[in-house]
Amino acid sequence: MPEEKVGVVTHYFGKPGVAIIKATDAALKVGDTIHIKGHTTDHTQLVEQMEVDHAAVPGIPKGGEAGVKVGVHAHEHDVVYRVT
Repeated sequence: MPEEKVGVVTHYFGKPGVAIIKATDAALKVGDTIHIKGHTTDHTQLVEQMEVDHAAVPGIPKGGEAGVKVGVHAHEHDVVYRVT
């Protein structure tokens, strides 16, 4: 499966299981499949919902950031790829 770099995880909130993703290289939208890759992280999932300031958004442009519920403990600096 080819992948395109979207950005990085800037923070992880453990209790709700939400990673803050900064889209440094490309935009990201609900419905995309992402692959989070880091030193101890290797997880692929569908983006079902994104939030900015507790409000649902359909996506984020390059340079933006949003919270995404993830099924794994993500770490700061983990790289986020879109599976194409």
